[in-house]
Amino acid sequence: MDMQISRQQAVGGASGHLTIDLGALRDNYLTLAAMAPASRTAAVVKADAYGLGADIVSQTLFEAGCRDFFVAHINEALALRLRLSAEARIFVLNGLQPGNETCCAAMAITPILNSLEQIAQWSDHARKLGKTLSAAVQIDTGMCRLGLSPEELEILSAKPQLLDGIDTAFVMSHLACADEPDHASNAAQLAVMRKAATAFPDTLVCFSNSGGIFLGNDYHNALLRPGIALYGGAPSAAGPNPMKPVVRLDLAVIQTRTVPAGSLVGYGGSFTASGPTRLATIAAGYADGLPRSLSNRGAAWYNGVRLPIAGRVSMDSIILDISALPEGTLTQGSLVQMIGPDQTLEDIAEDAGTIAYEILTGLGRRYRRSYIQPGMSPTTDSISAFDK
Repeated sequence: MDMQISRQQAVGGASGHLTIDLGALRDNYLTLAAMAPASRTAAVVKADAYGLGADIVSQTLFEAGCRDFFVAHINEALALRLRLSAEARIFVLNGLQPGNETCCAAMAITPILNSLEQIAQWSDHARKLGKTLSAAVQIDTGMCRLGLSPEELEILSAKPQLLDGIDTAFVMSHLACADEPDHASNAAQLAVMRKAATAFPDTLVCFSNSGGIFLGNDYHNALLRPGIALYGGAPSAAGPNPMKPVVRLDLAVIQTRTVPAGSLVGYGGSFTASGPTRLATIAAGYADGLPRSLSNRGAAWYNGVRLPIAGRVSMDSIILDISALPEGTLTQGSLVQMIGPDQTLEDIAEDAGTIAYEILTGLGRRYRRSYIQPGMSPTTDSISAFDK
């Protein structure tokens, strides 16, 4: 990912720069779509497009050909509906909460019905309106999170009139272990999904998340539903990541100092300098999505040199051991790389004992953001542009 940004100085005093490559995002979408040309490819843009900005991410994907978008909550769907063309279908993964029926129907939002209770809500509302309303029906194929249980599916199969007034766009489920290709749950869930789909003989199937797409043709069905892979995250724990990186995070140095041997560093003094140690404090912490669990484990990078975190991650700052760099290399305003060519989302997640999803969605709004349009130089938000 060629960002073409200065990493020498933080422009305008920004504490950090989060650069989002929309060209890489588009390319990732097209790569995933090409893996199953007979299927439609949707995009999961819940949680503000995994923290990267649902408005601009969804518009970029719409321009790339995406017409199906998945969010988690009705408020996300309503905000997205105002931004996207009427051609776009917007699905709400958590389905209906009581009282959401009216706005959902009025704004042409498609709920995913996860229980007989939600099916009854939507069917009753369709009856009140005197019209047919679109929905998807989710089956729990083994994750025990959302979807009709085997008992509920049996009831629905025996009483198809429960779906009166509902145009079932898709029957769907979610793979729990798709990022582990050899996990037995994948084949087990596929078998359950195939059997469940027989209760909906004229309905299309939506089954594959990011990892599921890489499990092969058996998992593809009518609609693919990638999320993390769009944003550059690894869709599988097996092998190298085939997706292009979408985000880069560079953080500003606030202060540097040299401390003598025996100095206690950070809250609780959890790091002790073994000798004279040069330190740099950088302007981001756990309030910016860099977990406290990175304390004394994680690192930032500068020109290919790893700079370990010394002591605990604070709310707004992190201390780095920069002794490996020549003295004077970093000064106030210098930028160090937290996510980029030297350190991926997965690398940080491993150091933090978490997953890439949590790192990505937690990055927050305190960084200045720069969006690189497909085929264009960096453009930034309303604050200012990067130095070239």
